[in-house]
Amino acid sequence: MRPYPAPITDRKINFALVGCGRIANNHFDALRKHHERAELVGVCDVDPRALDHAVGSTRAPGYTDLDEMLRKCEADAFILTTPSGMHPDQTIQIAQAGHHVMTEKPMATRWEDGKRMVAAADAAGVRLFVVKQNRRNATLQLLKRAVDKKRFGRIYMVNLNVFWTRPPEYYTSAKWRGTWEFDGGAFMNQASHYVDLIEWIIGPVESLQAYTATLARDIEVEDTGVLSLRWRNGALGSMNVTMLTYPRNLEGSITILGERGTVRIGGVAVNEIQHWEFATPDPDDDKVRDASYETSSVYGFGHPLYYDNVIKVLRGEAEPETDGREGLKSLEVLIAAYKSARDGQRVALPLAY
Repeated sequence: MRPYPAPITDRKINFALVGCGRIANNHFDALRKHHERAELVGVCDVDPRALDHAVGSTRAPGYTDLDEMLRKCEADAFILTTPSGMHPDQTIQIAQAGHHVMTEKPMATRWEDGKRMVAAADAAGVRLFVVKQNRRNATLQLLKRAVDKKRFGRIYMVNLNVFWTRPPEYYTSAKWRGTWEFDGGAFMNQASHYVDLIEWIIGPVESLQAYTATLARDIEVEDTGVLSLRWRNGALGSMNVTMLTYPRNLEGSITILGERGTVRIGGVAVNEIQHWEFATPDPDDDKVRDASYETSSVYGFGHPLYYDNVIKVLRGEAEPETDGREGLKSLEVLIAAYKSARDGQRVALPLAY
């Protein structure tokens, strides 16, 4: 593993973004909030309309080709908001050119591709960041601290629900949507941040079993799925996901039942602490009411907080919250779920390395 470049302390961090689709605006907004420490120096997309819109809203130079962008754009870090199946090759290309990489979720759609990404960043001596902005939600930060403080005692059961809707027009808006190669299904794409909570909040998974189905949408991948889980700490749980909720997004939630505590965080995107009860009081209990927030967006408001960590890492002031190896943890659960659904059997973790 090559050493990382020297921290950047005498100027702003230069970012370039590749893929100017719907999630790109969250990144543009986050960078604007950090304008004193970061600057967007380039945007890239093969779609002229998407590129024109991005150039118009950011005033950053536009590129239609990643090769050209790597030759001409002096960015410290490249942000990948392209279709998920394109992340691996683009990450490797950018890393080999000597730049840091930040990739949206999921980092890849195949297990081997995720490992190739981490290996390429190591070999090039650059950082690989995987965006997990929901971890920065105030509601989930409180929950994570409660687990780390062992306030639940032994955790008995965990349930996660993602009851959202994606109409046919969502999938037909781009050819890559709903494909195995570039997108992945309800688990891999829409519920990816909730799959991340399985390991980040509760701990390593011992085994799982999954069922997936394509019930209503004309796509290759699943629009609905269920997952049964056993964690190494003995807890049992389940995850229920569908993109067919009528008529709109209904719920994104996590419930934990423990020996000395019960918590449910719900709302449309884990934005409301709906139940918070522990046998032993803690100063965090006073923060519960203020942690909940109103939202109409399933993306949450964590991107600016995620960028704060990335900027601090590149300035030599912090360690990464979610790097490539951390991203592999949720990818491993996803790949195990698809393997289980395909083969009709329980899958033990870790997968073969």
